[in-house]
Amino acid sequence: MKKIVLSAIIATVLLSCSGAPPTIKKPIAEPIAVNQYMETITAGELKTMLTVIAADEMEGRETGSAGQKKAANYLIEQYKKNGIPYPKGAQNYEQFVPAAFLNAKRNEGLPDSANLWAFIEGTEKPEEIVVVSAHYDHVGIRNGEIYNGADDDGSGTVALLEIAQAFQKAKKEGNGPKRSILFLHVTAEEHGLHGSRYYTENPLFPLQNTVADVNIDMIGRSDAKHAGNSNYIYVIGSDYLSTDLYTVCETVNSQYTQLELDYKYNDRKDPNRFYYRSDHYNFAKHNIPSVFLFSGVHADYHKPTDDVDKIEFEVLAKRTKYAFNIVWEIANRAQRLVVDKTDPESKK
Repeated sequence: MKKIVLSAIIATVLLSCSGAPPTIKKPIAEPIAVNQYMETITAGELKTMLTVIAADEMEGRETGSAGQKKAANYLIEQYKKNGIPYPKGAQNYEQFVPAAFLNAKRNEGLPDSANLWAFIEGTEKPEEIVVVSAHYDHVGIRNGEIYNGADDDGSGTVALLEIAQAFQKAKKEGNGPKRSILFLHVTAEEHGLHGSRYYTENPLFPLQNTVADVNIDMIGRSDAKHAGNSNYIYVIGSDYLSTDLYTVCETVNSQYTQLELDYKYNDRKDPNRFYYRSDHYNFAKHNIPSVFLFSGVHADYHKPTDDVDKIEFEVLAKRTKYAFNIVWEIANRAQRLVVDKTDPESKK
């Protein structure tokens, strides 16, 4: 891999939207052979796994359903196949989430469910945890039609598998992350972010040791704004709590993936309020630096037509590589991300 001079990296950083925060000139840690691991993330593997996760047999992955349990079993099988264990201190790959918790705020009659977790222990600072999250539930079957949720959030679900596989390969080759990485597939996002809330209220690792959450929710399609140009991703929340996190997200993109980073939904005045609508928020409200990666809504959002055949796998792979690079840098930089801001709407 060729080394890139830092000043050239910064000079090429592009801020595509007026809602973007100002560029911060701050160096990042020199990566170790990042490209060879990044390139293990492929469109073909993502398609193979998503074809299973978003199949009719999974019955729309409604929280606590038989179909969601089938999806959970498949995910666990993939981690086992790749030699990625469940976390130290856990009994298995599942964090049980009881029905009483899921229905406490609004009784929807949800049954017991589970978050899923896998773990790669850090080599130098194993007590510091980087969380990578995506929800694996969807909305199930409605009026006899299966809502497969290929993009929402099948795309993020399989992205986690590919990122984990890349880090495991690095670890086997002596380039494991300095900090530990928790791959967290959360349940009941569609019912109010319940799975991630359960984890942050019942964390396996102390929240004060949790360095960041990189949350991936719907990165497999293009929205109307970007019709004809899928080389983009919405970056939401990276600067809300940590200037360091914003700098990492900008710099690794300039160095590796060259996506258009769109900050439209990062604007606190945006009426969609996406920052508060996905699972990273349950980490952010505990002052844990968090970023939400998203490709926007589309005509098939929360419809039975959100199917695998509409996923743009090449750009899904590129966006997954971007997420991998963010996690790599956070996990390997000399100092943990500094929290130097406060979100006025966050409450512990």
